[in-house]
Amino acid sequence: MSLKVYNTLTRKKEPFKPIEDHKVRMYVCGPTVYNYIHIGNARPAVVFDTVRRYFEYRGYIVNYVSNFTDVDDRLINASKERHISVPEIADQFIKAYKEDTSALNVRTATIHPRATETMPEIIRFISKLVDAGYAYESGGDVYFRTRKFQEYGKLSHQSIDDLKSGARIEIDESKEDPLDFALWKAAKPGEIKWESPWGDGRPGWHIECSAMVEKYLGDTIDIHAGGTDLTFPHHENEIAQSEALHHQTMANYWLHNGHIQINHEKMSKSIGNVILVHDLIKKFDPQVVRFFILSVQYRHPINFSDTLLNDAVQAFGRLKTANYNLNHRLKQADLSIEANEKIAENYRKPFIEAMDDDFNTANAIAVLFDIVRDANIALQSETTSEHDLAAYLQVLSELSGVLGLELEEGSDSILDSEVEALINKREEARKNRNFAVADSIRDQLKEAGIILEDTPQGVRWKRGQE
Repeated sequence: MSLKVYNTLTRKKEPFKPIEDHKVRMYVCGPTVYNYIHIGNARPAVVFDTVRRYFEYRGYIVNYVSNFTDVDDRLINASKERHISVPEIADQFIKAYKEDTSALNVRTATIHPRATETMPEIIRFISKLVDAGYAYESGGDVYFRTRKFQEYGKLSHQSIDDLKSGARIEIDESKEDPLDFALWKAAKPGEIKWESPWGDGRPGWHIECSAMVEKYLGDTIDIHAGGTDLTFPHHENEIAQSEALHHQTMANYWLHNGHIQINHEKMSKSIGNVILVHDLIKKFDPQVVRFFILSVQYRHPINFSDTLLNDAVQAFGRLKTANYNLNHRLKQADLSIEANEKIAENYRKPFIEAMDDDFNTANAIAVLFDIVRDANIALQSETTSEHDLAAYLQVLSELSGVLGLELEEGSDSILDSEVEALINKREEARKNRNFAVADSIRDQLKEAGIILEDTPQGVRWKRGQE
């Protein structure tokens, strides 16, 4: 089975054919860095990091570009409120973004371009559009002539006559047409600004991505990705700008992840249900958050709640426990022991089939639990060979790694939720008279400094002295 991806442009799954053999040019829209990222921002970061990892697992070299929007109205407003400069706001939250996404095991992009560092290319891009008649200056602003690009609406599958002004499209008397969108905005008094042929100002939102794609990846790229909310107007406008200038396809495949809802409601500042990753990972293991995000196929909506996160704690704990038990059983074995490749291949094949089907991480995770189930059966038998156990351990680690899931215990203290999950797993093992697994979990908790006390009222636990 060849890799197939769902292309928003054609609304169907298509075989993936790169522009260059074994290479992928991939651009993912990054955050506007005026605040900490929320769980909705984390989803594309985790999802497309996983897509990148899978391409690399299959032997591709991935040039992965993801931008930072470090100048726009929200940064300017935050600057005024906090009485510090726009660059200081941006630096603070770029640092916070990197810390939060690193905790989620999101790898750094090949390059993270910033709008403020791409200003010459942005101005040059706009100038070419003006020269070509696709853009015009009005009172120091520059607008794109939307109707002049005849294919406008092809990504969002809307007729231009039916389109209404959406996010970041402003009705303005200085426009020739209400649907025209800003490429350059004249500076207001006291605002951050750059010199340009049309006067001092700053770029519109959409143009930075077109300029960055051209600069770092070329006129046509393999994959352009982001959240589904970016389909219109942001990605639609990118296509218009880039294809009007270059007269060729901007991206061969457009990938969009679904929304995250909070307790079945849309996440919104007005509702007050926005969950910041910065706060969430203080409460839950970041690896559990990543596991939760990947537990649903990326195009589908995902509902978020503490109850569902606690379920994810239990499920992810099963993976970690199996990994620990296999390591514990093999601890006395020769570390160079050869794994039974036939066993490992039994799981690689369905895992690859799942991921080849538009990166279906939900089905890929199901394969991990197949490994856990079979490994647990093998662990209960004293006659299972070390070669077989080594195969289960190897393939569980390998395929978890493709999803960016780390099963080894880190240096940080084990979380309360993880302790409870392991205790529940131990109690289940004891009820099933699987004392080897129960003892192994007790040993695991002991190594993490957790002391268990079996009482008539149930299991009590406490942390030992550091």
